This record gives sequence, structure tokens and C-alpha cells, in this order.
Amino acid sequence: MFQAAGMAIFIAVFGRQLMRTRDVLRRIGLLSAAGAVGFVVLHYALEAARMSGELAGVMDGSLQSLVLHSPASTAFALRLVGLVLILIGFFRHASFGTLLGLIGVALALLAFTTVGHTTTHAPRAVLAMLLLIHLTVAAFWFGALVPLLAISAREPTALAALIVERFSAFAVWLVPGLFVAGVLLAGALLGSFAALGSDYGQLLLVKVAGFAALMALAALNKWRFGPALARGDPRIARAFRRSVLAEYALVIAIFCVTAVLTSFYSPEG
Repeated sequence: MFQAAGMAIFIAVFGRQLMRTRDVLRRIGLLSAAGAVGFVVLHYALEAARMSGELAGVMDGSLQSLVLHSPASTAFALRLVGLVLILIGFFRHASFGTLLGLIGVALALLAFTTVGHTTTHAPRAVLAMLLLIHLTVAAFWFGALVPLLAISAREPTALAALIVERFSAFAVWLVPGLFVAGVLLAGALLGSFAALGSDYGQLLLVKVAGFAALMALAALNKWRFGPALARGDPRIARAFRRSVLAEYALVIAIFCVTAVLTSFYSPEG
């Protein structure tokens, strides 16, 4: 879902500048959104099993009824509608398709504010806004990595260097927003530095360490590889792609940590 959402944002921002990769990126986005629909449906179907603690819970009508009347249903509906709009947006090449895709992104990310720890802490509206900022920047960053790989390999050198430079200019402003929103969310949920010693706090520190590594790679791309791409050195282009692949792997690892963190642990300990 983050791959599809992030690519929709990337294409909305940079799509008109692309010459050789626009259609390729749309196809990847379509596959990502279609895959996300399948996973969202599967996730919803397994909610009853999570409640019961065993797979047989999927067939328990009373548990499925509980799921149907829980916030999970609202989140499911928002994600599903959002992903369908993203799918349609990738099919359409006009501005209307781009707009539909962005509306879909907003709905898919809004779903995260209807479930989870931010719904049980005050002030809920502020926490929801911080979470949306955090998720939107994360989606854009993650969703841009595959396009940047494709662009550096397929687009003319000058155009690839220009897009990398412009993306880096966006990142200079967006990444601090990701960090600040994350710190404020953590502070509101944990309440004190002592809480960092809990299982939740320890996993949160792992996320912070992953973010620091991401920042190091992003800085390398911005200050060394990005400017060097314009010179057309194939060794630099390969080094840039390796760096982006490392970012991609790190973000996936952070997503995995976040999934464990939010599914099995609570800020309350």
C-alpha cells in the first residue's frame, strides 16, 4: 500500500517530466495497488483469527460480527476505497487520474487514524494529524525509491540528475517533518523517557536507529551521488542505485519493526 501510495504522489509531482519511465512506473504502481488490495482483504479476514488467537477464529460468526462493528471495518473500507481510486488513477493518464490517485492516497492513509494507539490517547485530533504527516512523508519517500531506480537507469542522464536533485530538494523539507512528527507522537504516547526502557520503547529506539541510517544514505545521495549523476559516470550511476536499494531494504525493515511494535506492544507497557 505504501509503495502504491508513494508512487501515486511521485507521479503527481514528477510525472510530466518523465520521458521513458512514466508508463513503466504506472504499471508497477498498478501491480502494487492490486497486491495491496489483496493483502488488505486478507488482513481484514484474519482479524477474527487475531482476536481468538487461532486460525479457526476466521470461521467464528460472533467474532466476525465483532470485527464488522469495530474500527477495523472503518479502516478496511477507507483503505479499500483509497486503493481502488489509486488503481483508477494509474489507469488514467490525464490530470483527473492524478487527482483520483491523490484522493485515494489520502483515504488509504487516513485509515491509520481510525485504529491503533493514537485513538486512545489525547489530544486525539492532534495525534491523528501528526500521524498523517508522518505517514504521508514516509509513503512519499518509500514510494519514490523504485521510480528513482528506474529513472537513473532509463532516463537521459541530464533528466535523471535533475529529478534526483528536485526530489532531494523536497526531501530537505519533508524529512524533518517526518522526524518531528515521529518524535511528538512518541512523546505523547510514551509520556516519559523512562518508558523507553519498555519493550515498546526499545523497538521505538530500533526505528530511530534505522531512521538515522536512512538519513546517512539520503545525505550520501544528495551531496555526492546526486550531483555526480550529471557528469554521466556509469560507476556513479551504479553506486547511486546501490544506495537507493539499501534505502529500500532499510525502509522495509523499519516497516517490519513498526508492524511488530503496533501489533503486539503498547506504550502503556
